[in-house]
Amino acid sequence: MSLRIVIADDQSELRSAYRMVIDAQPDMTVVGEAADGAAAVHLARRLRPDVVVADVRMPKLDGLEVTRQLAGPGADPAIRVLVVTTFDVDEDVHAALRNGACGFLLKRSGPTLLVEAIRAAAAGDVLISPQLTARLLRHVSRAPVPIPEPALSPRELLVAELVARGLTNAQVAAELHLAVGTVKNLVATVSSKLDVRNRVGIAMWVWNRRGQS
Repeated sequence: MSLRIVIADDQSELRSAYRMVIDAQPDMTVVGEAADGAAAVHLARRLRPDVVVADVRMPKLDGLEVTRQLAGPGADPAIRVLVVTTFDVDEDVHAALRNGACGFLLKRSGPTLLVEAIRAAAAGDVLISPQLTARLLRHVSRAPVPIPEPALSPRELLVAELVARGLTNAQVAAELHLAVGTVKNLVATVSSKLDVRNRVGIAMWVWNRRGQS
């Protein structure tokens, strides 16, 4: 079954470009487009797509608010949102991830990374543009904060470390010679023990932990 995608961007030419890339994939279909944030929220709640690809800069509601309404703590059921932007503003990255985004891409990242990020979001993984990941790492290393040390097993700790390196569930499974389903369960257990929402939260915990060591 194809992944169902909604595109939200106020530039029609970019929506057309995204549609061309996404519809060319054998496992994806664009089911709707929105030119502003309010329309994106309404469309997503009506169509219940697998992933919403949302620009940060949009009229009526920006992509960060769209993310909060569709994927934030109060969303029921939550819809996965991949945020894309022209501007690599650190505050936008942190706000999007706090609001529950399943990825954050720069538009210049190209179509291949867009497709990978959509697949990752649909699978419950998180993909962030490599340039932004490096900056997040530097930010955490400059400003470590005290964190509790939960009771992770050695295998859970290893999974957390691999997640922080940016590996997907499939890649972690190959690295540790485990079934993908086992890795998914381990990631869910680690998230629960760390009291974080997603893989980005796990990665942030690992990076903070390194900063204290």
